[in-house]
Amino acid sequence: MANGADVFSAFCAANLWPGLGRTTADKLATAGITGPDDVSVTALAKIDGIGAKRAEKLAKAFVQAAPRYAVAELLHEAGMPLRAAAAVVDALGSRAADSLAADPWRLLDSGQVEPRQADVFALRTLPTRPGKDDRRRGRAFTAAVLTRAARDGHTVLPDETVASALTGLDVPAPAAAIEAAIDDGVVGDFPVLDAAGEPQRLIGLTHYAMAEQAIGEGIARLLATAEELATPEGATAVTGGLDPAQRQAVQDVAANGVVVLHGGPGTGKSRTVAAVVELARARRKRIALAAPTGRAAKRLEELTGQEATTLHRLLGAQGTTGEFLHGESWPLDADVVVVDEASMLDVDLAAALVDACADGTHLLFVGDPAQLPSIGPGRVLGDILDSGVVPAVELTTLHRQAEGGTIARLAAAVRQGELTAVDDPSREVVVLPVPASPQAAHRVVQLVTDSIPRALGIPAGEVQVVTPVHRGPAGTIALNVALKQHLNPGPGALHGFDVGDRVVATANHMDDGFANGEVGVVTAIVDGALTVDFAGGGPVVVPPKAASDLVHGWAITVHRAQGSEWPAVVVVLPPEAGGMLSRPLVYTALTRAQRHLSVVHAAGHALVRGVREVGARPRRTRLSSVLQGE
Repeated sequence: MANGADVFSAFCAANLWPGLGRTTADKLATAGITGPDDVSVTALAKIDGIGAKRAEKLAKAFVQAAPRYAVAELLHEAGMPLRAAAAVVDALGSRAADSLAADPWRLLDSGQVEPRQADVFALRTLPTRPGKDDRRRGRAFTAAVLTRAARDGHTVLPDETVASALTGLDVPAPAAAIEAAIDDGVVGDFPVLDAAGEPQRLIGLTHYAMAEQAIGEGIARLLATAEELATPEGATAVTGGLDPAQRQAVQDVAANGVVVLHGGPGTGKSRTVAAVVELARARRKRIALAAPTGRAAKRLEELTGQEATTLHRLLGAQGTTGEFLHGESWPLDADVVVVDEASMLDVDLAAALVDACADGTHLLFVGDPAQLPSIGPGRVLGDILDSGVVPAVELTTLHRQAEGGTIARLAAAVRQGELTAVDDPSREVVVLPVPASPQAAHRVVQLVTDSIPRALGIPAGEVQVVTPVHRGPAGTIALNVALKQHLNPGPGALHGFDVGDRVVATANHMDDGFANGEVGVVTAIVDGALTVDFAGGGPVVVPPKAASDLVHGWAITVHRAQGSEWPAVVVVLPPEAGGMLSRPLVYTALTRAQRHLSVVHAAGHALVRGVREVGARPRRTRLSSVLQGE
């Protein structure tokens, strides 16, 4: 059995005791606290700098962390890092240690370990040496293969693909492993016909299968129950000045329960949405406007004069749990729901949205399927369009000529797979070729701190740097270090941040008031907490537990930038991004700019090749088939 003091020390060092900082952890032993039985309010209160109130909080947090401690004991005994303990408890619940004792491969459910590590854990914890054909192993490895596929956006895979992956993981009987996962209920199988009309079986995690089923059933329900908001003639009062496609979109929303409005930048999606809002107001209908990001919601609000919010706030997201207040039993109080930037919807969020729309609701998806797909699994917007069961209007006429003309034309060309030369005397778009990453980084800093503010009058606070990569001289990490030195030098007073720093959230913390991808500025540091003014939701106090999900945000990845726009954007394309460059990625990056776009280009021919040859990476999903009733 593992030494109790060793486990306790490792537990504290792994940040598994909520609220216990490193400084306090270092003082525990001197206060005689070397094991779980030593933890008490009285003992903690004897530590320098710990008052009675904080001692009480720490003691309570330790009791609540008991399930983590039980898992940590098992991991420590197996000679494995303890950092996965929190995720294991999140996945398996308060009796996680009992679950692991019965089935050590459940460790994979945490998403924090690889199959080989789970094998090591099983070997060291089971009383008898397990066989590679153990059904528990087969179940867990099948689920792990599909979980890994979900990180690449797939909700299902052909069974032969899953079987091949299992063979690569040294599972001797892949078919039996798949059946074990199906019997367990964690995985489902779905017979379909392939492109050649031959029968095929798809395998997917039950969770995502249920989400796609819920979206399909919910859309069918809304299409069947919506009543007409206005006749085509009745809609003419709000469609003056719209082109034929825009007028058709407004009429479709008035007549149908679900509609998709899509097109590139500058084609008038926002003007069309404004007309839909005007029509709903005239009919005294309750309206809800939302978008996946705070900036997109704020833009929607400004364009329509109607309150808008993030989709997570609209649905009443519950912290980091993935649960929502609004759903079938407590639907949204809205007759018309408009969701902008719908290309960012994954199957979980889309299922929650559709589930929260009461019978008779009119739901409008607004988006651009040419952008990057959602970070989470699925291709909701694309699948809805492909299904053909939902009325859809594509806007293609460029209206944004005076404002955003060059940006819109460049984006339209990239959308079609062409990278046109930029000749723009107005300097709305500037392309700056550089030979390598270090020069690219230097030019980025120069543009943000000097050239753009001086030449265009756009302050550095309204300039956003976007790059495909985290690593390297022109990745987010190095660029944020350089930009902080120039724009807001400081010691990193709390969690590496100073007042005036720009930050971006890397996870949802709805209870604390911010969502993944939101960009804000640190406005105060008080009592060990950061106050951040997020663009979409105003100032929030970020508690220490949530601060680890903030990083500096002067430079962010293209994926994090999706759904937001800034007055000026500097897109940097370093050589190390060459293999990542695709039409959707480049297109998404370029379309973040409202008034000015600088492209620092060091990717060479990889940029042209990516735009022309690399379209959206295919995702295997079922939603289109579900919508078609297959």
